[in-house]
Amino acid sequence: MAAARSAKKTAATAGTAGARRVEVRLPPLAPFGAGELEPEGDYDGLEFRDLDLTCQQATGARFLDCGVYGCVLDDTRLTGARFIDSVLSGIRGVGTDLARANLRDVEVRDVRMGGVQLHGAVLERVLIKGGKIDYLNLREGALRDVVFESCVLSEPDFGGAKLTRVEFRGCELRGADFTGVRMTDVDLRGATLLDIARGVERLAGAVISPSQLLDLAPAFAAQVGVRVQS
Repeated sequence: MAAARSAKKTAATAGTAGARRVEVRLPPLAPFGAGELEPEGDYDGLEFRDLDLTCQQATGARFLDCGVYGCVLDDTRLTGARFIDSVLSGIRGVGTDLARANLRDVEVRDVRMGGVQLHGAVLERVLIKGGKIDYLNLREGALRDVVFESCVLSEPDFGGAKLTRVEFRGCELRGADFTGVRMTDVDLRGATLLDIARGVERLAGAVISPSQLLDLAPAFAAQVGVRVQS
């Protein structure tokens, strides 16, 4: 009996807590009227659809129960913005600045973005599904209950970030930087490509599959100074 209890305890300890998946249900939305975004703007229950928001300034703005669909966010400054209970879908943008932003209960779907600045940002209960993001900067960010699903992340930078209950499902991680990352209950098993450029030694707190372990074996060996020769 004692052995059985010990086995159950070990299994529970080895388990990984899954992320709490978000499902955003928006109320009927009013269309965003003419004009530009404003710093410290307060946007509640609005739909932003097929708008060119290039180079607009909305630092510290608040978006509550909003839908952002098919908009262009090239060099749009959203530093410190807050997105709550919102959906961002089909967005395109290069150099979008979301540094120190706060995303809570947000769905991000089918975006095509490059050089997105999310350093120092807080993401809680966020789903990022579909699309492709190049050079995503999440340095020093805090991610809790975040799911990356069926997307491509090319050279994402998680340097110094804190990841808690983060899952990668059917997505590609190309050239990921995990330098200085702190991980708790991070599930990488669902990644179809797990290519780690830096920080392989920071995977403590993550779970990977046996096949991923084999793929990462050369990096692990190099980290501890082991030479592998035939």
